[in-house]
Amino acid sequence: MNKILSKEHFSEKVVKLVVEAPLIAKARRPGHFVIAICDEKGERIPLTIADADPKNGTITLVVQAIGESTARICAKEPGEYLRDVVGPLGRATDIRRYGTVVCCGGGVGVAPLLPILAAMKEAGNRVIAVLAARTRDLIILEEEVRRHADEVIIMTDDGSYGRKGLVTDGVEEVIRREKVDLACTIGPAVMMKFVSLLTKKYEVPTICSLNTIMVDGTGMCGACRVTVGGKMRFVCVDGPEFDAHQVDFDEMLTRLRSY
Repeated sequence: MNKILSKEHFSEKVVKLVVEAPLIAKARRPGHFVIAICDEKGERIPLTIADADPKNGTITLVVQAIGESTARICAKEPGEYLRDVVGPLGRATDIRRYGTVVCCGGGVGVAPLLPILAAMKEAGNRVIAVLAARTRDLIILEEEVRRHADEVIIMTDDGSYGRKGLVTDGVEEVIRREKVDLACTIGPAVMMKFVSLLTKKYEVPTICSLNTIMVDGTGMCGACRVTVGGKMRFVCVDGPEFDAHQVDFDEMLTRLRSY
């Protein structure tokens, strides 16, 4: 049982929960995720760890209510408990000094991007963040991102905040004005596909996190199979991060429509 200590609404269907999990908080690294189960009737929900506080023994999870189980997690209040939180799982991000790193996140993808962005900055990189969403209300964790990034570019589809346009517009602006040594992208699969196509054109190495396709989180169900470099990989045990230029996004998008 893991106690929920605080809750913040980002929007009607997206909440941030700070949860007691001292062992996970101590062991977690950027890129790791957990499996959360709301109650005895809940499904296994893979959630990337948005932040961790080893001193206070807490982790931060950002949850979007999509189905019944995630809706029940989002309905929990401080003082209530999640039945199980297991982790950290997955392979941690390769954090080192690259030079200039562009970190682009779409929607709730900014949550798993945040610890990667912070760690890249701590490793001595120049970090430029590109945050994107359909509208201003869906931009999350902006203040936290600004604490770590050297520059923040915000793109909204409707132009209600930042600049009007897609995430690729912001990323291309940076690539065309200065040398970019690495790009990191997390968000909807279709967003990551077009970021990958853009960075491949400019020969910028790119990593993506495919956490959106995970179901079981342990490699048992096979639901997170993806083709990377012509070989089958399981996102939950081989990832969740991969070389974006090697991912078959069209196959992934087809399989996502099955769930």
